[in-house]
Amino acid sequence: MDKQKRFVLIHGLCHGAWTWYKVKPELEAAGYCVTAVDLASSGINMTRLEEIQTLEDYCKPLLEFLNSLGSDEEKVIFVAHGMGGMCAALASDIFHCKIAAIVFLTGFMPDTRNPPAYVYEKFLRSTPREEWLDTVLGKYGKPDCPLDFALMGPKFLAEKVYQLSPRKDLELAKMLVRANPLVTNNLAGTRSFSEEGYGSITRVYIMSGESNIVFEGYQRWMIRNFPPKEVMEIKDADQMPMISRPHEVCALILEIACKYA
Repeated sequence: MDKQKRFVLIHGLCHGAWTWYKVKPELEAAGYCVTAVDLASSGINMTRLEEIQTLEDYCKPLLEFLNSLGSDEEKVIFVAHGMGGMCAALASDIFHCKIAAIVFLTGFMPDTRNPPAYVYEKFLRSTPREEWLDTVLGKYGKPDCPLDFALMGPKFLAEKVYQLSPRKDLELAKMLVRANPLVTNNLAGTRSFSEEGYGSITRVYIMSGESNIVFEGYQRWMIRNFPPKEVMEIKDADQMPMISRPHEVCALILEIACKYA
């Protein structure tokens, strides 16, 4: 196996690169280079929420990393969790020549026909406010173009996100989650991702069978809406499969790398 192949791990809403702490060393032990990115206002990234006015702003650390890669380096494999799927799509639209494949891990998978935020806004509209429990939802930005943000609450994390994960990981998440923007049309704009960019990249979707946020029916709807090359499933994983089922996640990611990269 070519040891220069690289995974780039992209976290989900309110989380950070720290969510990959179980997966990263296992992939590195298999001989891969692995980079876990903190998106803007996430993890240890010092960007303030108020500075994020566009999807590009939110994805800036990822875009800067890809820009730093030389043209002679191996193409990377994205593994994008949750809302990180939106960032993977944007980055692959801009740097499609540097991307071998995108793995959506219970991720939001946009299409190339609708505005970038279409699948995420549809999810937000279909999720009643009471489902968010103690999550703080609010507005920021300019009055004529308001932006939305979320900060996951401890009860929401326990019941909806980490219900099958070890208690220690839940407690870690309670300490480390940060307010993040929600990917709406006001943040992402209305220009669709391109067929020649994002649309040209091989996509694989890994479903989490026990997610209490992105339910199985919605995962399957995204798959029908924009069919990927392959669909896999971890039946007994919650919304955080890299935490609740890290070995299964690694096994599938390595299988995907062998097939498509």
